[in-house]
Amino acid sequence: DYIFYTDWAWTSFVVFSVSQSTMLAVGAIYYMLFTGVPGTATYYATIMTIYTWVAKGAWFALGYPYDFIVVPVWIPSAMLLDLTYWATRRNKHAAIIIGGSLVGLSLPLFNMVNLLLIRDPLEVAFKYPRPTLPAYMTPIEPQVGKFYNS
Repeated sequence: DYIFYTDWAWTSFVVFSVSQSTMLAVGAIYYMLFTGVPGTATYYATIMTIYTWVAKGAWFALGYPYDFIVVPVWIPSAMLLDLTYWATRRNKHAAIIIGGSLVGLSLPLFNMVNLLLIRDPLEVAFKYPRPTLPAYMTPIEPQVGKFYNS
């Protein structure tokens, strides 16, 4: 968990940046192009942020530290996307290219600042040991000599 994240922090950051940027841009642009309603990217990002707060609360209830789940910063990038859509509403391809580029460039920057503000995962790993052992690490009692006297 924590140590895995510490070992793979950069890879995780890149993978999550790409996936979250794509999720926001593709989902919001798809919705905006077919409904024509501006402001939907911000709405979409707000829903994802609230969903992540709920997930964060669920993990916290299971005994994990509060910053075990980091809430991504979607809303500023979504606002840029809405602004781009508003500025290029006559040219939908420009909305896709410029808006998608702005989201793809800004979301990793906002999240990098966000990740710099949380505690070091390795420090958290020693302060909060895992609440339960996973099934594959649970010791099995030896069964040798069980029926010896019967």
